[in-house]
Amino acid sequence: MSSRRINILSNIDWVTIAIYFLLVIAGWFCIYGAVYNMEEVPFWDFNYRYGKQLIWIGLASVIALFLMLLDSKIYNIFAYHIYALLLLLLLVTIFVAPEIKGSRSWLVLGPISLQPAEFAKTATALALAKFMSSYNFKLYNLRDASIVGLIIFIPFLLIILQNETGSALVYVSLLLVLYREGMPGIFLFLAFCLAVIFIVSIRFGAEPIISAFPEESYGLFLVMIFSLLVQILFLLIYEKNNKVPLIIFIASAVIFFVGTLVYKLADFPIKFTYLGFGVTGIVTLYLIFNAISERRKTFALIALFGLFAIGFSSLSETAFKSLLPHQQTRIKVTLGMENDPKKAGYNVNQSKIAIGSGGLTGKGFLNGTQTKLKYVPEQDTDFIFCTVGEEYGFVGSVTVLFLFLFLFLRLLFLAERQRSLFSRIYGYCVASIVFFHLTINIGMVLGLTPVIGIPLPFFSYGGSSLWGFTILLFIFLRLDVSRTEYFA
Repeated sequence: MSSRRINILSNIDWVTIAIYFLLVIAGWFCIYGAVYNMEEVPFWDFNYRYGKQLIWIGLASVIALFLMLLDSKIYNIFAYHIYALLLLLLLVTIFVAPEIKGSRSWLVLGPISLQPAEFAKTATALALAKFMSSYNFKLYNLRDASIVGLIIFIPFLLIILQNETGSALVYVSLLLVLYREGMPGIFLFLAFCLAVIFIVSIRFGAEPIISAFPEESYGLFLVMIFSLLVQILFLLIYEKNNKVPLIIFIASAVIFFVGTLVYKLADFPIKFTYLGFGVTGIVTLYLIFNAISERRKTFALIALFGLFAIGFSSLSETAFKSLLPHQQTRIKVTLGMENDPKKAGYNVNQSKIAIGSGGLTGKGFLNGTQTKLKYVPEQDTDFIFCTVGEEYGFVGSVTVLFLFLFLFLRLLFLAERQRSLFSRIYGYCVASIVFFHLTINIGMVLGLTPVIGIPLPFFSYGGSSLWGFTILLFIFLRLDVSRTEYFA
């Protein structure tokens, strides 16, 4: 037993552990700064959140130690069992959890409340690593790809049913893992295109192109132009004769230019969506004709993208209308469709004020006025970064971001040095999840992304969040210790 402990101590990545504890300690100071109310109260008072966070940190340390002492092969052997258990917990949570702020995602166990969604990320990462490292797995095989999709989609769906959209969207980050393991980059590009189409459809869907035809959607027209440009780009890449896509581009530009001139100079109302459908239809027919005559699947897929883009635009508007009113409002505020600084935009507006008031070096520890006077809601959870900006300024904010960047790069380095495929895939899952949480949370605080309620890793108050990320990270560190051992 002693030799095993020596092996762990000598092979553990102390750099990552140091970053982990730096982030956790810095997070606790920020929670203390956000909650402190000028009273003579000891920092270990468990009636306050900073006192409770000390308990969560202590228990997280015990959990980390326990995970490091377990045999690393346990995580591979019981990956599916852990995944099934968490899926069951997610399902039970939908029916038994009390409604808190519009969602049913917390299991109340006496004085403790746990959020299974925080631990489901680890379970999904383990199951994904287990399946993708299995013998004869091929990502381009339809059966294998479908199973991978199901492993990711099932917890995503169960969390959506809990009305925890933010926690569910984290699973989108696992596309980066699939890309690392051989998924063609074109799928990431298509995912980006879908995001652009969704945003454009929501932002401009209700706006008419010209007043004469209020029923025409400016958003749909922009989507057609965007899909046409993407199709031309694909043709430039895959078409042997580059003159064809250039001719299509020039012809399309001339048609839209002439249509605009007729509308402006002759004051003749033109339905631009008809022009868009006409040009898109001609290009699609050309692609289908070449796909059949030359038996080129690529052309058929490019044509299919154009048709799917238009259909997805309509689907995006329908999906947006199915969201809860407060979710719609948050997206509208982020996209500049509404200006609601006193209601839906209040959190972000106050967060910007707090961060901006910090200046270069900040107001100093416990001297933040926005946080002390409780102007920023959720200032110790989802909006904890505004406390960093106000009390420590630009210098402190950049320091924290560099710590997270260093952690992310370190995780990538550790993942790449794994000799086990299981460990490497799991490592990339950890890096992707941490990166997604970081970028969305910071974007949310700065008003760059909608407020979807996901915590800042290791910083935000809460036992479930801290324990979830601790388990996610330290399982990987334990796998890294055993990187010289090979298992499938």
